[in-house]
Amino acid sequence: MSLVWTLIAGFLYAEIAFVLLLVLPIASPYRWNRLFKSKFLAMLGQQAHIYFVLILGVLILFLLESIREMRKYSNFEQTGEVHLNVEMQHSMKLFRAQRNFYICGFSVFLVLVIRKLVTLVSAQANLLAQSEASLKQAQSATAAARSLMEDKKTEKAKEAGEDTTLIELNKLRERVQELTSDLNREKKDKEAVKSQAESLNREYDRLTEEYSKLQKQITIGGAGNKDD
Repeated sequence: MSLVWTLIAGFLYAEIAFVLLLVLPIASPYRWNRLFKSKFLAMLGQQAHIYFVLILGVLILFLLESIREMRKYSNFEQTGEVHLNVEMQHSMKLFRAQRNFYICGFSVFLVLVIRKLVTLVSAQANLLAQSEASLKQAQSATAAARSLMEDKKTEKAKEAGEDTTLIELNKLRERVQELTSDLNREKKDKEAVKSQAESLNREYDRLTEEYSKLQKQITIGGAGNKDD
């Protein structure tokens, strides 16, 4: 194998290893995206399209060259006079052309696959970041809604407490009014009883005076009868 085809084969092996790294669950999409956005790869990423087209063009050129060699050595017409050594050399060249064709073909295919995988991994990392941001926003919104609900419940409880206090105050006022009216009624009753007692005392005093007068009259009348 010449140096050029050795390099192409090494490039193919590197592509296979890189595809396995991307496909197997070795690193998360975050790490791959962080690696792709590193400073070194960011500098290369500015000219990545040029590098991709250049590598793809070189591989396609070698692929066409291998196809040309395959067609060249596949049209060999075998005759009876051809030496066995010549036939073996021809078969070996045909085998090398086919080998180079497969190497170039798989290299071109894996270049396209790697580009697509890198795009998908970056998109997946961005989607995961967006989903986490949306989840955090939803959690913050839920926490805010819960705090608002709790504040509303607290306000309702305060309003209910104030309403209960007002109701109790109204009840107390009504009770005070009832007690005041009862007290006024009792005062009136007490004054009526007092006035009755005073009138009874006056009547008792009057009767006592009349009784004393009667006794005096009786005493004076009895003394006059004795003198006669």
